[in-house]
Amino acid sequence: MSDDDFKKQLEGRRGSAIGDLFGFLRQNKKWWLGPIVIAIVLLGLLVLLGGTGAAPFIYTLF
Repeated sequence: MSDDDFKKQLEGRRGSAIGDLFGFLRQNKKWWLGPIVIAIVLLGLLVLLGGTGAAPFIYTLF
């Protein structure tokens, strides 16, 4: 990679963390990481919502 290519990429639009994650999964063919990441995000959402007014509704699901 030359210096010009590096400068063009540096000045280019930056992607989000989610876009970078999906790009990584697509480029490296690590599709098995997708369900793991989704499960971790859902668990984190459950923990966050457990401390709010939605907690009684979440607890009835289990």
